[in-house]
Amino acid sequence: MSNVMIATDPSSKLPTSEGASERFEERGRSHGLSLIFWLLEQRIWLLLALPTVAAAILTWATRGGPITFALGWFAVPLLGVVSPLLYLVYRSWRHDAGSADWNDALEFREPTLNRRWQGQKIPMAVVYEAYISGNLELKVDLQQLLLRRNELFRFCFTWSDVKFYFATFLAQNLKHSPRADQEDVEPVYDRGNDFYGWFLGESMVYTSGLFRDESESLEVAQTRKLETICQSLQMAPGERHLDIGCGWGALLCHAAHEHGTHSLGVTLASEQALHARALAEKLGVADQVRVEVRDYRTLSGQRFDKITCVEMAEHVGIKNFQSFLRGVHDLLEDDGSFYLQIAGLRRAWQFEDFVWGLFMAKYIFPGADASCPLAFVVDQAERAGFEVHRVENCGAHYAVTIEKWYQNWRRNEAAIVERYGQRWFKLWSFFLAWSVLIGSQGSSALFMITMTKNLKNDRETVPQPSNVRFSRRRRFIGPKTIATQQ
Repeated sequence: MSNVMIATDPSSKLPTSEGASERFEERGRSHGLSLIFWLLEQRIWLLLALPTVAAAILTWATRGGPITFALGWFAVPLLGVVSPLLYLVYRSWRHDAGSADWNDALEFREPTLNRRWQGQKIPMAVVYEAYISGNLELKVDLQQLLLRRNELFRFCFTWSDVKFYFATFLAQNLKHSPRADQEDVEPVYDRGNDFYGWFLGESMVYTSGLFRDESESLEVAQTRKLETICQSLQMAPGERHLDIGCGWGALLCHAAHEHGTHSLGVTLASEQALHARALAEKLGVADQVRVEVRDYRTLSGQRFDKITCVEMAEHVGIKNFQSFLRGVHDLLEDDGSFYLQIAGLRRAWQFEDFVWGLFMAKYIFPGADASCPLAFVVDQAERAGFEVHRVENCGAHYAVTIEKWYQNWRRNEAAIVERYGQRWFKLWSFFLAWSVLIGSQGSSALFMITMTKNLKNDRETVPQPSNVRFSRRRRFIGPKTIATQQ
């Protein structure tokens, strides 16, 4: 039986921390996440104006002076942002504390850590930091250890997490300039194509496949996924296709080879571009596929029939999410279609979701702060002038995909360690093993969203002839509906 099945089987007798793993920490009355999203979306001048206006009103109302103004100004971010975040940190330490006997599963190589956490549940951040640095010896398989995480570990924010959040994560969120994004992305995706090939496999697709059976190969599932995207957009010969964040070019080349499109892919990673061009040559579609190393914000003035963005939008940031979608809207023909695939944390969150999210932001996907719940994405899309036609959650498929990546990674251990060292091997092992469970339990979902422009009129609602090109009836009714199922 696969580990995914073990993790999701409700009959499994896995130990929990007095049911803590079954309780939702988010409550329906809370709007904290919505407030955070709104704040991160605002420009710096507005964020500075809010405490300034509040302080001015307080000073006028109390007939105070400069000291009153200063106190009022600093009180706004302190009470409105810092205090709630610190309260969240406090709650994380309170919610699943308890005793634990982990001696049969692991041992710290540093005696002080063994003494510090003896008999207690260990903060997850302490565990993965020690494992990555080589300061933790496992007595069981890593996947088996993580299956016992609710019994042995606690999902709380450590001082290291707090420092990272305020010193690095928030700064990344507030910047998201072309230069800042380049600095975040380049060292990650230009690390080496061999690095990614050792777990992605021959397909070189860094996203979920679609499985009809868990025993299917990764390559079969990834090919089905690429074809599903093309079918969802009803791609046709000669159409102009743009793939934003094209990765290693698999979707570009599949669309050109199987559907006859003329596809342009943009990426910030030169290593990805080299691989994508070579793949186009190999498949005989080099005259239909163009790959450019450039920022998506430089694409203005062009028009495309079909646009895809497969798990790149997380990197544009909450700050730029609306402008990104409006940019896509401008690039899309009025009768075109847009496919957006995006991973996001669940709205009814657990503390584990946030602890995992900070781990991912720190080590795996720096600057990818727009991994938000579905409601945020749909709201942003509708605000930008899109009409959403299809949403499907393929998180379970992602869990199986990542498990197969994990198996590939472990099989290639010797080559990886020789080329990149033990630290990178352990870091990616922990990332993949933990993410299998995260996907299996819905902590992070993967949404496949198909949309079109939501224009004033439809071709069927105005006299003909007219310059209104888009007809919902012609697009969605017929043998190839946009809601192509798996």
